[in-house]
Parts: sequence; structure tokens; C-alpha cells
Amino acid sequence: MAKSGNESLVLGLSLLVTSAIAGGGYLLFSQSKNVGNPQTGSNTVATIAPMTNSSIQDIDVSLPNPKVITMDGSVTMVRLIKQLQIAYSQQNPTIPTTYGVPDGRPNGSNQGIKSLISRQVLIAANSRSLNADEVNQGIRAIPIARDALAIIIGVNNPFKGSLSMAQLKDIYQGKITNWSQVGGANIPIKVINRANASGTQSLFQSVVLLDEAFASDGNNFITWPQDETTPILQRLGNDGISYTTVSQAVGQEIVRIVPVNGVAPTDMNAIRSGSYPISRMITLAVNQQVSPAVKEFIDFALSPRGQELVTSAGFVPL
Repeated sequence: MAKSGNESLVLGLSLLVTSAIAGGGYLLFSQSKNVGNPQTGSNTVATIAPMTNSSIQDIDVSLPNPKVITMDGSVTMVRLIKQLQIAYSQQNPTIPTTYGVPDGRPNGSNQGIKSLISRQVLIAANSRSLNADEVNQGIRAIPIARDALAIIIGVNNPFKGSLSMAQLKDIYQGKITNWSQVGGANIPIKVINRANASGTQSLFQSVVLLDEAFASDGNNFITWPQDETTPILQRLGNDGISYTTVSQAVGQEIVRIVPVNGVAPTDMNAIRSGSYPISRMITLAVNQQVSPAVKEFIDFALSPRGQELVTSAGFVPL
């Protein structure tokens, strides 16, 4: 998809990455000071659930190496996973990797975790926190990067303001249905929700809707059938609203990012302080018992080279 010349936003993200590296891995999307063992950290952003993430030291490395490292999961993480696959294969050419079941197309975080539990895959690329049942089944999520969600509208949408978290909640629950109710033009709001398989949807529902239900489809509310981003951006038009990762929104010619609570996710100080309210950790999830090859892949993602790829894929490194 064509990119705009919005150099200031791209530069800002680059400065954020530089600050993350210079700051010794300070957790920019919360105030937890222990990334490797989040249980000891103090969070101010509810999007990161410390009890569900693990460090690589928690994993039992006693299984034999597989012929193929199979993966499924987050569509948001496609670019990053592909870059990690290529770079990992250069260092470990004897064990190939795949991403997506069955045909190379990833199926979203929720399905990725299900496939991990059922042993269809060895790694799930995951953009949401694990729930208690998944943790009890021995799933461990290793943080490899950070990300935030952006609220997006079409570039020609007349609305120029900010939305509060309460307004976002009401929009996605069908209580606010016209842009005039939030200071915009007298135009019905076309609400586009991410697919049910999406970890991005799970995060949005947890943080914005406080785990309450979305509005039902119909009357200008659409739940997208597949976990994908570009078709949603193209569908926004002059009246639509949706959400995606900041990395997928910055530089897009056909969308604008709407501030939340008066704060834009491209505001570096806001992300550093955690005052931007919709953010998350992204992880590689595995079963409690893995092979040395699987651990090597995760170790590579956490290595200096892997964290460089995190940056080039548009995420914030640890």
C-alpha cells in the first residue's frame, strides 16, 4: 500500500526506539521495571497482564528438535515474524520455519494459541495477554516487543477532534451512532470492528470496553470477517472508524490517527510515560516444554539482531 511522506511521525518513532535502547530497556508502555519477570513490576497501564507473561528461564528445554518449527498467530506480527524467519534461517539453515496453518496464512492470536494448545504448532505469535485457563494449561508468553493501538478514520473524514475512552466505548457499544454526538458533522458513524480471531480485537475489548460486549452487527456496525488491516483502511471512507497498530497506521495516505483522551500514540513523551491508554506487549507463546531449536528461535528474537528487526518492523524493542 502506498506510504505518505510523513517524515515527522517516522522520525518520532525512530527517536522512541533510540530512547528505548539508550534507556536500557525501560518499559515504555507501562511503568513496570522488570520486563523479563513482569510479576515483580508495577503496571499503570491495564493492557499488560503481568501474570500471563514469562521469561525464557521459565521454559523446560527437554524435547527433541523438530524437523520444522511451526508457527501461527498474530496478523499484526506478520512482517516481524517473516523477518525473524529469514534471519534465523541464515544462522540455523538445518531447521526450517513456517508461519500460518495450513497454507502459510496466519490465523490471528486467538487461533494461534488454540493451535499451540492442541500441539498443531510449536510457537504462537501473540498480540494479547494470555487468560488464566491458557496459563493453567502450561502456555508461556515471552515478551519480545511493545506496541500501541491507534484509532483511525478516513483522511477526508470531517471529524478533527479527540475521542475519550468513554466515547470510544459508547461508539463500539452502539450508544453513540452519529459523529455530531462527539463534536463532528451530522453523519452516521460506520463502526468497523476487527475480526473475532484478532488479538488486537481482544486487547481493544479488554481495555476500551472493559471486557464488555461489542454492539451487534448491523446498523452501521461491522465485524470484519478476517483478521486483516488493509481492506479495513480502504473501507473507512468519510464516515468510518476502526483501530489498528500504530505501526500499521503511521504513514498511510488514506487514514488519520485520532487522539485518545487528547493524546496521540505518536506522542513520544506520552508513550514513555504510559499516558497513552491503549498499548500492549507482543510475545512469542510456547508450551511449558520445548525443544532447543524453539528456544533458539526465541533467543534470537531477544538478541541484539532480533531486536533490530523488531525496530525495522515498526515495533518498539525491549
